[in-house]
Amino acid sequence: MTTAASRSVVIFDLGGVLLDWNPRYLYRKLIPEEAACERFLAEVCHPAWNVEQDGGRSFAEAEAEAIARHPDKADLIRAWLRRFDEMIPTAIQGTVDILERLHASGVPLYALTNFSRETFPPTKGRFPFFSRFRGIVVSGDERMLKPEARIYQLLCSRYGVRPEDAVFIDDSQKNAEGAGAIGIHGIHFRAPAQLEEELRSLGFL
Repeated sequence: MTTAASRSVVIFDLGGVLLDWNPRYLYRKLIPEEAACERFLAEVCHPAWNVEQDGGRSFAEAEAEAIARHPDKADLIRAWLRRFDEMIPTAIQGTVDILERLHASGVPLYALTNFSRETFPPTKGRFPFFSRFRGIVVSGDERMLKPEARIYQLLCSRYGVRPEDAVFIDDSQKNAEGAGAIGIHGIHFRAPAQLEEELRSLGFL
């Protein structure tokens, strides 16, 4: 029987774990009035709308759908793709430091992310830490999403990772639990210090 402490592989989510992603970084510039900004993100480019791109929908389709609903917001809707980099101004340095320590000690590292296939490549090019991963699974490329079991299974089969050997870190509890459903040890990320403590308890640091 494999115990949590005998795990040897670490799989990272990206947004909210390694990348400081938040659409408010952009839209607070474009819509300075807070209530109006929050209303836009709740009603126009809302989370369910964004998830469709993570699942493989093109931004051409996404923009057309949102503009049909809110034609007066066309420029704001198009800004999501055109100014996407401004939603990720920086990496979460405390987590990047942990990633570098794991890499230095020879731990096999992978990434599994819900991310649009259009915004992922330029984002990957901005941050050197991406070179530390032996493999990355992007939901938009695969047209499947966390916490569906099949996307975790895909990473494992593609890269020869046994679920019972792996730990998965995600800022979404349901995504961490989704990994647990196939035998991967899920960690719900809340802060770098909390992650460091949990990885230490598992013998990684």
